[in-house]
Amino acid sequence: MTQNDMNAKEYLHYTLDFNPPMDLDIAERNLKEARQILNRLNIVFLMGSGSCLGATRNGAFMPWDDDIDLVTVLGVNGLTEDAVDIVVDAFEQQGYVIESIDGNHSKTLMTMKDGVRLSVEFLRIEDDNVYAYPGIKIPAAMFVNPKEIIFLDEKFFVPNPPEEYLRIKYGEEWMIPKRAGQYEKDVVQKIEPVTLTGEPCTLRVLNDEDAPVHNATVVLVGGGISYTDEKGYADVILPKSDWYALTINFPGHENVLYMESLEPGQTYVYKTDAIAKATEAVDGEVGTLGNLLSIE
Repeated sequence: MTQNDMNAKEYLHYTLDFNPPMDLDIAERNLKEARQILNRLNIVFLMGSGSCLGATRNGAFMPWDDDIDLVTVLGVNGLTEDAVDIVVDAFEQQGYVIESIDGNHSKTLMTMKDGVRLSVEFLRIEDDNVYAYPGIKIPAAMFVNPKEIIFLDEKFFVPNPPEEYLRIKYGEEWMIPKRAGQYEKDVVQKIEPVTLTGEPCTLRVLNDEDAPVHNATVVLVGGGISYTDEKGYADVILPKSDWYALTINFPGHENVLYMESLEPGQTYVYKTDAIAKATEAVDGEVGTLGNLLSIE
């Protein structure tokens, strides 16, 4: 299946599962259009995550980047959650397909136009910090007093100082280009586990022969640690339905699941050959694989 076989909403979901590299010319056009939309609404926004990394380190989009990352901060410059609906309307009027996610630390608009995914994340300040996916605590002051840069011949804001933001987000080796399958471990290993309140989902771990794995370590990144029982099941506490990262480890196997949409009360299955099978299922280049878990 190719992009031409899908409508915009279907392709948005496809990109969340397979994260193929975006068309850089279309990405530039969409970024500049988003800038115009948000400026017209008097919303101060910043480039974050991979977009900030490319702009700061490369002075350009990374050739393998899969989306455009924009962030703004609720409660700053008069921005309230009422603005989310206004932003949705403005983007839809320009032909963007949008899905809204009300997450643990932010509200995020996932948009798609002409095959390029662009997200606008409305961060919430919590005890003078914001939380970047997948749960990285960053001082809010970096976003409240942003730095202006020139990128693609236009003025944009990035967290201030961007170098420190990128060190916090990606680790000490942020200046070393790392593609999908390389950077995720650097990110998640920096995040300490904490005890969360909420409701459990259940995760079953199976090996290549579909046999249950006993005593596998399941870590919800930024959450708790669980261990599978003799039938391969472990309960994972979730504050709410959201996107999460997990790590699954047992002797001879270690994997990071960087983008999983999880819901309390649901039972999921992880198979050790999930990455290989997902990659074989599609034509063309893929990036960070998402939603590798299946529903039991």
